[in-house]
Amino acid sequence: MDKARGIVIRLTRLGDTSLIVHWCTEEAGLLKTVAKGARRAKSPFAGKLDLFVEADLVWVPSRKSELHILKEAEVAEFRTELRRSYADTMLAAYFGQLLEQVVEREHPVPELFDLLRRALSYLVKTPADRRTLLHYERQLAELLGVGHEGLNAGAALERAFGGLPRSRADCLALLGNDSGGV
Repeated sequence: MDKARGIVIRLTRLGDTSLIVHWCTEEAGLLKTVAKGARRAKSPFAGKLDLFVEADLVWVPSRKSELHILKEAEVAEFRTELRRSYADTMLAAYFGQLLEQVVEREHPVPELFDLLRRALSYLVKTPADRRTLLHYERQLAELLGVGHEGLNAGAALERAFGGLPRSRADCLALLGNDSGGV
């Protein structure tokens, strides 16, 4: 079994009772796990697996696919404040989607985990705004080595990785700017 500290960045239903949980982890990078029976009322995962939750997780690595079996999740931080407004939730979700687009699966990059953690912690205290989105993109572009002087970070990320998540335009529109400079 493997262990890591991770943040839930996406949840997908799997059948009637299970979930696929997408994590950004400090030790293992982006990771997908199956939480068998997680949607049952008496599941050991009940109340523990939600977007933006930070937890210590234990999983059994799969030998055949990138979908591992989640065995334990011990919550360290819930971040329920990120559900106080639609804009906060959208922006936090965009941060995870952007990481999924630009980072190779199961490749540890602790700096990117730290960036996501800091961004979510900031959003817990401060309402979402356009400046926060642009700052996150700038920091990410710098960490990935694609930031260029004179080119905004969104454009640099788009050029380097072939696009940005579609939710970026929705976030910018919600936060008061349709163009975002890209």
